[in-house]
Amino acid sequence: MISLKPRSILLISAIFRVGLILFGEWQDTLMEVRYTDVDYLVFSDAASLMASGQSPYKRTTYRYSPLLAFLLIPNSFISRCWGKFLFSASDLFVGLFIHIILKQRKVPDYLCTYSMLIWLFNPFTFTIGTRGNCEPIVCAMILWIIICLINGSFLQFKICVLERQSCNVVQAAFWYGLIVHFRIYPIIYALPIVIFLDPRFFRSGAKPLLSDWTSDQGKARQINSELIDKCIVCDVSKSTFTRSRILFGLISGTVFLLCTGFFFHLYGWEFLHEALLYHLTRTDPRHNFSIYFYHIYLNYERELSVLEKLISFLPQFIVQLVLILCFAKDLVFCFFVQTVAFVAFNKVITAQYFVWFFCLLPLILPWSNMKLKWKGLCCILLWMGAQTHWLLWGYLLEFKGKNVFLQLWMASLLFLAANTFILIVLIRHHNYGPVFRQHTDLKTTKTT
Repeated sequence: MISLKPRSILLISAIFRVGLILFGEWQDTLMEVRYTDVDYLVFSDAASLMASGQSPYKRTTYRYSPLLAFLLIPNSFISRCWGKFLFSASDLFVGLFIHIILKQRKVPDYLCTYSMLIWLFNPFTFTIGTRGNCEPIVCAMILWIIICLINGSFLQFKICVLERQSCNVVQAAFWYGLIVHFRIYPIIYALPIVIFLDPRFFRSGAKPLLSDWTSDQGKARQINSELIDKCIVCDVSKSTFTRSRILFGLISGTVFLLCTGFFFHLYGWEFLHEALLYHLTRTDPRHNFSIYFYHIYLNYERELSVLEKLISFLPQFIVQLVLILCFAKDLVFCFFVQTVAFVAFNKVITAQYFVWFFCLLPLILPWSNMKLKWKGLCCILLWMGAQTHWLLWGYLLEFKGKNVFLQLWMASLLFLAANTFILIVLIRHHNYGPVFRQHTDLKTTKTT
């Protein structure tokens, strides 16, 4: 398999996904347990309503941007599988983008191939798109933003409009504003992107110099002075309002506000609540992986106090801030650890959230000095075991009607502990390396 070219891997993956979609249609027709995700039915109904000129929010439990319903309008007149093919195509783009990012960092071919395979043939990820979940679109856009950022440079804005290469960061800003509107959670990447747009690297008329994979190998694990870059806070505070950061903020903010304003004009407060505000204030009394579900379940009939809401957000906020200050210069790794921590400490956790960090995992593995045998395998088994343990209690509650809420909550605590432990192990075995290196002329200026 290692000798396969990326094009062959993508072709095999595409054929495999088409087969799964067709199998899913057969299973939905003839078997009691459906293959198609229930959310896909919600998406399709909302798209049908939009196609007939009605609000997609007439479909109860549709709590997404109208853009998603718009993309699935062909479900009504081409095929009900249109969305599955669209999501699976996005899934393939994720694999392609993983290969592009790693090749640009001069990662060896065999590691690029392994990383593609980890995403494209992961049972969890290839079933997400073929069952009709929209998360692969989000993953593909996040990786495309990373590609734009690591290829970015800033000239004067009027030149940036004309020259393709210099538009990369502007393009990243556009897609970032769009993806935050489409799925609110990528807002957590705003601060690391601002730090990442360091004026020492993003200089007028010059493309940032990438640090390649070979230069990061053999380094000692940097958990102290270099990991927590002592200049990072000073750099940001002294040069917050650089041209690159202002332009990125203006473009991404404008795109987000234009999309939100346009759909608010069309669908009013119902859109604003269902697509955005609901996700900020969501409290789900049904059992899920979050450690907060049991408290929410016990107190669902009363309004949670401000203190209770603050307590649930505070650990998440503190962990995010610490991770950003430690790893922002190593952008992809920062995105990964942020996403794992965000999901682990969230008030609501469903299985589809895991794909948010699965798409980033293949991008950090070449910089890890942890061997698959035995530490890597132990981490995999620990994560799967903690999740399976939770699912067993969830099965007893959901399908057998047994009162195992307390046991399920304890399983959620165990799952959080497993996620935290694995995250710490990954951090300790990561070869930290900023994505960019300084221009030589800037170095010589400092020495003189």
